[in-house]
Amino acid sequence: MAVVPDFHKRILFSDEAHFWLNGYVNKQNCRVWGESNPQVYVETPLHPEKLTVWCALWAGGILLQKR
Repeated sequence: MAVVPDFHKRILFSDEAHFWLNGYVNKQNCRVWGESNPQVYVETPLHPEKLTVWCALWAGGILLQKR
């Protein structure tokens, strides 16, 4: 802060998420706790249609992009 007084205004946080239009849910970040084995094989298309949303937050506001 002594060198660059407005340093806090230059910080940018960003992330993106993918939403599949066929109802598929990426369970990589999900944890399932149960007594039965939850692994089920479901056939899915090789390249299903999806929507990607990217967002960034910074002191100047919100940046949003949809692809």
